[in-house]
Amino acid sequence: MNSKNFESKLVALQSNLLNFAYQLTSNRDDAYDLLQDTTLKALDNEDKYVDNVNFKGWVFTIMRNIFINNYRKGVRSATVIDQTEDLYHLNLPQESGLDTPDGSVAAQEITAAIDSFSDEFRIPFSMHVAGYKYNEIAEQMGLPLGTVKSRIFFARQRLQEMLSDYK
Repeated sequence: MNSKNFESKLVALQSNLLNFAYQLTSNRDDAYDLLQDTTLKALDNEDKYVDNVNFKGWVFTIMRNIFINNYRKGVRSATVIDQTEDLYHLNLPQESGLDTPDGSVAAQEITAAIDSFSDEFRIPFSMHVAGYKYNEIAEQMGLPLGTVKSRIFFARQRLQEMLSDYK
């Protein structure tokens, strides 16, 4: 494919690409940035495009991959890694929301609501909130994985119903 034909096909796809970018980002400015990055990457890699390949699919794949890479880069940059010798930063107080009267009352009500559950729902739900994975909870409680998942689901539903006035 010659360069003019490639560019004309790419320009013809701009509105479709913008719609797809907006679906991915849900933000107008981010969608335009993604569209620009995709267009530049497609133009830079024009020599890698093979004529018998679906051009639209090729360009949309470039956009999706750029979005995924940017998302992963954002997640990595938001992760705090404490590299101090004595792990000083791990011991810094974190903002929990409990310092305000509203926050402490809400936390007390949530805790009371969870404590009102029977053990069959409270224990797996509390373990899940504490960070255990489903399979770890199932193994520790000696229950099937599906049972653990459904108990956590029903506990979450019940908690939402009990605290529905906070919405």
